[in-house]
Amino acid sequence: MSLVEQSRVTEAEISALVEAFYARVQDDAVIGPIFNEQVDDWPAHLKLLKSFWAAVLMGIGQFKGNPLETHLKLKLEAEHFARWLALFAETARDMLPQKKADVFIEKSQRIAKTFQRGIAARQGGLGILAARG
Repeated sequence: MSLVEQSRVTEAEISALVEAFYARVQDDAVIGPIFNEQVDDWPAHLKLLKSFWAAVLMGIGQFKGNPLETHLKLKLEAEHFARWLALFAETARDMLPQKKADVFIEKSQRIAKTFQRGIAARQGGLGILAARG
């Protein structure tokens, strides 16, 4: 099996990872309260997130939305991003072979940096970037 094949992610893997990760998020002491306060319909939210990840990693699906705008509404600090990334990496490593976990983790880190920069730019400061650079 080639390296590309070893790292190719499937829709089933995306679905399983999103379900497992957000189950952990809901119970997390640091980021759980933020998500639980904002998400009224977890099944609908998970469907949206699966669509997002399918679009990001596979270039498929009908994702519609503006994740940056959504996250701008939250009161996110650097510690929230750090916890989200750590929990996401832990979940990916628990559920997937290393090469596939690495694909998710690398993409999640890029997305987080983009969100942090977007939030900092909109808020006119760089405080949220302090912990991640």
